[in-house]
Amino acid sequence: MVRSTLWLGFFTIILLAWWMMYMMAMQMDLDLLGRPGEMGARMAAMDPRMDMKMPMAEFGPLFSMWAIMMAAMMLPTMVPTLRAYEMLMTSADGTRAGWLGILSGYMIAWVAFAALIAAVQLALLFGGVIDMLGIPNSTLFAGGLLIVVGLFQFTRAKEVCHGVCHSPMNYFLGHWQTGYFGGLKMGLGLGAFCVGCCWGFMALGFVGGVMSLLWMGLATFFMVIEKLPQIGHYVTKPMGAILIAAGAAVLLWTPLMGG
Repeated sequence: MVRSTLWLGFFTIILLAWWMMYMMAMQMDLDLLGRPGEMGARMAAMDPRMDMKMPMAEFGPLFSMWAIMMAAMMLPTMVPTLRAYEMLMTSADGTRAGWLGILSGYMIAWVAFAALIAAVQLALLFGGVIDMLGIPNSTLFAGGLLIVVGLFQFTRAKEVCHGVCHSPMNYFLGHWQTGYFGGLKMGLGLGAFCVGCCWGFMALGFVGGVMSLLWMGLATFFMVIEKLPQIGHYVTKPMGAILIAAGAAVLLWTPLMGG
């Protein structure tokens, strides 16, 4: 009964986070790609100062948005980790309190990242690199970011971080601690490795627009696949190659089109 309640609460948080992101997009009159709808574009054309009145130019609302986004996108990727811990509840001294501790530590790591990337977004915004919706003003920036994230998929840092996320059981066996606070420490460690593994896919929001539900969905899908024990190792480098090719295409497209 306790197990079912915890998992129900876990998936409820995910659904609520996605619902909140959807409602934010609707309130801002954004389409699936995170672009202003017809009414929003018309209002912005009538009042050019409208952008700077939006909460996306303030750290507090921006941090809240990213924190909700972390829950929506990253909690689904944690299912294999929590299931691995449950296996140790029968073969070791894992507890439901430890399960909650791991979940808490994991989300603390991602909320910290939310604060960092919110600050980065503000810096890019006021530097004129992106607009209010996180959409790049320069194809050079967009293409360059795609290539950087793609290249990262081939690095030793990615390999190490992905190895921990992909095989959480090995991490548990090497860092085992009991109780809620023991789980919290393990969750913080796992969360840090997960941030190291997936930061690039979060940064890609600055290519398509951070309020793009399509980007959120595709990134979540890939990160879930990347962490599946059976196939995760087989998708990392191919995705890197795809991102590099996409970045090169973006950089070449504008000159070819005369932009």
